[in-house]
Amino acid sequence: MINAAIVGLGRWGRNLVEAASSHPRLKILCAVEPDLKGAQEFCAQHQFDLAGDLDAVLADDAIKAILLATPHSLHPAQVIACARAGKQIFCEKPLALTRADAARMFGACRDAGVVLAVGHNRRFWPSIRALRETVASGQLGTILHVEGHNSNENSQKITSGWRLSAEESPGGGLTGAGLHVLDTFVSMLGPVERVYAKLRSRASGPPPIDSAVVMLDFVNGITGALATVRATPFYWRVHLFGTNGSAEVLDEGTMVLRKSGEAPRRLTYPAIDVLRAELDAFADAIGNGGAFPVPEADVLATLSAFEAALASMKSGVPVACHNA
Repeated sequence: MINAAIVGLGRWGRNLVEAASSHPRLKILCAVEPDLKGAQEFCAQHQFDLAGDLDAVLADDAIKAILLATPHSLHPAQVIACARAGKQIFCEKPLALTRADAARMFGACRDAGVVLAVGHNRRFWPSIRALRETVASGQLGTILHVEGHNSNENSQKITSGWRLSAEESPGGGLTGAGLHVLDTFVSMLGPVERVYAKLRSRASGPPPIDSAVVMLDFVNGITGALATVRATPFYWRVHLFGTNGSAEVLDEGTMVLRKSGEAPRRLTYPAIDVLRAELDAFADAIGNGGAFPVPEADVLATLSAFEAALASMKSGVPVACHNA
């Protein structure tokens, strides 16, 4: 059994706790949350301790792993502190807000010999796994273009807190929802060379109302387009176009395959507990010494494109990505 602590008991931190509640290899013993009063009832329900300070958890030899669901800007210092304490680390995305910070974090974990797992949970969707296999099989031919969209009206519920901060969540919906699409692009197509992006804010909120669009040139010559609208109902789409056909993922369990001269095929896949699968992979990486299925190179390439998009939003011109 891997004894763990959860740091951050906001909406997503609580989702991670629920996913881990019956896990056979991962057991949460305590939580770190500055809002002690607001977290007491939740911790009591799940029968674990509550602390207001990360240092106490890092000094506890019984805790072997840390799950971080904290504001983005805190991730670099927290990950490096956890690594130096010898703790295995699962950190929600984005790992950092800059590629340089993320590289330092991976370096610290490598030096300490601990796992650094980054929570890009869409990679565990059955439909995304099927899309990756479809691309790898070559049946789409040469990939020419990709399009994607991720909107999530959960932002309508955000009326206070760090997610409204331009420093914590720059680029409108790109940081929260859109980064899932960008990671999916990079995981299948490799690093991005150049980005042109635009953010249009209709109201500063709360809640925030904005749209973001990103045009991408990949290193391998593929073109791409990504958009997100924070205020609209949940919508997901990743669509790859090749010389022999296209494949479009519409949700966790649906992919549409189109080939010339054939009727489109709508393929469905059984639902899984995605967060549980993510934590399974984390436990596997700790127990077997293998790699977590979100490689460092992909995380860094995604953040390079993310940084370039933010810079383009400010400058109004295309920006080159720094991939090394």
